[in-house]
Amino acid sequence: MDISSEELARRARSKGRLGIDTEFMGEGRYQPLLCLVQISIDAADGDGVEVHLLDPLTEEFDHEPLADLLADPEVEIVLHAARQDIALLRRDWGKPITNVFDTQIAAGFAGLRAQMGYEALLKSMVNVSVQKSASFTRWSERPLTPEQLDYAASDVIHLLDLATALQDKLEALGRLDWAREECRSFETIDDSRDIDRLFDKLPKVNSLDPKQRAIARELVIWREEAASEADRPASTVLHESALVEIAKRHPKSLDRLRQIRGVSEPTLHRRGKSLLDAIERGRHGEPIPAGGDRPPPSDPLDSQLIPLCEALTRVRATEAELAYELVASRSDLQRIVSAVRAGSTEPDVRTLQGWRRELVGEEILELLAGKRTLRVSDKLGLEISES
Repeated sequence: MDISSEELARRARSKGRLGIDTEFMGEGRYQPLLCLVQISIDAADGDGVEVHLLDPLTEEFDHEPLADLLADPEVEIVLHAARQDIALLRRDWGKPITNVFDTQIAAGFAGLRAQMGYEALLKSMVNVSVQKSASFTRWSERPLTPEQLDYAASDVIHLLDLATALQDKLEALGRLDWAREECRSFETIDDSRDIDRLFDKLPKVNSLDPKQRAIARELVIWREEAASEADRPASTVLHESALVEIAKRHPKSLDRLRQIRGVSEPTLHRRGKSLLDAIERGRHGEPIPAGGDRPPPSDPLDSQLIPLCEALTRVRATEAELAYELVASRSDLQRIVSAVRAGSTEPDVRTLQGWRRELVGEEILELLAGKRTLRVSDKLGLEISES
């Protein structure tokens, strides 16, 4: 590291923004390992940028000044495809990341396609070409090669220029506030492995009776502890489908446990007893009734209504030069249609909130109420009119 974290944070704060990216290793681990942090800041003389590569695997690395910087709402944090980087930094550095500007999100509001890659976006917006050659190398090994260091630096050296170009274009289109609103969702990203959340995501967990659900939750706890201790992905300790089947059958012996598909011999050999102990704890634990809001059941006619809602959404997204994926997903539309059919309250979906509701959400509700009509125009486009 060619600069202290404290000095780098001071310089970035004086400039009011920084670009950041990370390299990490997730394969074969319980959770990804942060291996490198790349930061770019506007140069002190106002000409170009400074790029700094920080090694979090060294003993002298101090993340605290940078963590405080990323949590400062007065400093703009620029990233591309930010979700995984933010989740990782928040987990490791223990503080939220605020005032995020994600260039991939911004591209969708600037009339470019959603999920646009960094290289393509650089070429489109600032006419810069970068060569990528080291993305799948082992970032945890030291020393890093010159090729790896060049690759890492290339991820941030043009990032601030890209952000400036996108912000200028969005300002001209009147959509910068929309993009910033969308980026605020990153402030709540959290990849911590919460037991209740993991339990709720188990396949067919609501099909279990309350006693079986108690066993399943205890098995989730057991699996997380075993995976963390071994630093292995939880699914390699016990797959979710096998976990649910064990909860359903709650075997009392290794022989019975062995009959369940998906429970490997190595798991039985190394962890069989502790697994049976977890089953026993769940068996004697407090039953857990099925809970949570379930969406209204779908209706065969939904397959006709959802495409109509999708067509309306695509028309408005095209007119606004927005990537369709930013506006709605099929699951959003399914929940809206199901709620209207059931006469229930509006579902908590993004398409009915904020700028999306203004753009198309209200019209979707009017379409489903028979107050909007779609027709094919003379030029084979779709026209939307009041009924």
